[in-house]
Amino acid sequence: MEVKINREIRDYTESLFFGLSMRQFIFSVLAIGVAIGIYFGLRRFFGTETVSWMCILGAAPFAALGFIQYHGMTAEQFLWAYLKSEFLLPKRLTFHPTNIYYEALKPALEKREKEAWKGHD
Repeated sequence: MEVKINREIRDYTESLFFGLSMRQFIFSVLAIGVAIGIYFGLRRFFGTETVSWMCILGAAPFAALGFIQYHGMTAEQFLWAYLKSEFLLPKRLTFHPTNIYYEALKPALEKREKEAWKGHD
């Protein structure tokens, strides 16, 4: 008998329905619902091929929300972080370069400038 254990305990997800987590299952049902709604709502106005592409495009965002993670964040966590960083709390980052070589030689350069000004007097 062998028991499978994740290497990283934080990566553990409990599978509830069809091997999917609750989150994945809910978003899958939403994606299917949107696709069915688009199909029955638009099949009178467009051809079968066009409606099938509309179903795919309509369901894709919901499917992506359930399955995609970015840097360990779910889709809504990522969207909230993006909104905060870009719109709610934007920071202007400025770069002030420092010339380490100039800073190290600054006393010698100032001394040379003073001597040069004394020579002009």
